[in-house]
Amino acid sequence: MEINVYLAGEIHSNWREEIKEKAKSLQLPIHFYGPMENHDRSDIIGEEILGEQPNAISRDEAASGINNLRTQLLMQKSDLVIALFGEKYKQWNTAMDASAAVSQGKPLILIRPKELHHPLKELSSKAKVTVETVNQAMKVLSYIFEKE
Repeated sequence: MEINVYLAGEIHSNWREEIKEKAKSLQLPIHFYGPMENHDRSDIIGEEILGEQPNAISRDEAASGINNLRTQLLMQKSDLVIALFGEKYKQWNTAMDASAAVSQGKPLILIRPKELHHPLKELSSKAKVTVETVNQAMKVLSYIFEKE
């Protein structure tokens, strides 16, 4: 069995690479998807496709539509979503993606530090599993493939 996992969360750190490397070292049969990690490309994709926009708001809206399409399609292909909330960045996109996963009936593993327990309590209660670290999330993934 192979599963597809969508990695939702901030794009400023290497947490996705950490998960991918650990999955590879554990020989887990997982294919990963996620958002566009090139922040500049994500911001300008609307203008690249639709042409120059009249202002910053229109530029953001053009890019958002295309990025939301990408996220929706890749999340639909996924069997499971892992959403990481870190302490450093405002994470509205992570919250949106995690909520979309729950709405689509996708199992969700929520990674969040203990300090974010209170602000994420409702989302955590809808996740299948809530953990505090990437390593704990990897243990959950490993357990999925464990044989008797």
